[in-house]
Amino acid sequence: MSNIVILVGSMRKNGNTSRLVQSFSEGAKKNNNVEIISVADYDVNPCIGCNSCFTREGNKCFQNDDMLQIYEKLKNADIVVIASPVYFYGISAQLKAIVDRLHTPMRNTFHIKKLGLLLVGAAELPNLFDPVIMQYQMVLDFFKLESIGTVLVRGVKDIGDIENNPALKEAYELGDSMY
Repeated sequence: MSNIVILVGSMRKNGNTSRLVQSFSEGAKKNNNVEIISVADYDVNPCIGCNSCFTREGNKCFQNDDMLQIYEKLKNADIVVIASPVYFYGISAQLKAIVDRLHTPMRNTFHIKKLGLLLVGAAELPNLFDPVIMQYQMVLDFFKLESIGTVLVRGVKDIGDIENNPALKEAYELGDSMY
């Protein structure tokens, strides 16, 4: 049984990204502990690159925001899943702020061994997700993490467009394969 933390980058509580996450989570909850962290529920400031976390006690960021709560949740994670709508060929700004705030020595205390990626985009472009996948692969390589897989969904723009999409089953099966 693994502890899975899903970082959801959509500000839409019931949007297509959330629906994809729900499907993955339903499969994963069969054999794992799953916690969903939605950017819509947390106030996280962007990293300013001051590197004070490298010298502060406990490697704590000087910014007093909700990232402290997210660090605590990530400390117990075995698997992290990044889920985001794709805006202008990247993850959402709110999720990027969280990812950037992981530039801290505190991350060395985490037990994360595996990473997954769930992406939703409105466009149908064949290379729509390439920039995010490149970053994902670089993170896997740098931190020596194992990929659990990706689910990439094109052509879903409006809330509910993802319903009846085969990607929901794919996400469920990916979640179900976690143990």
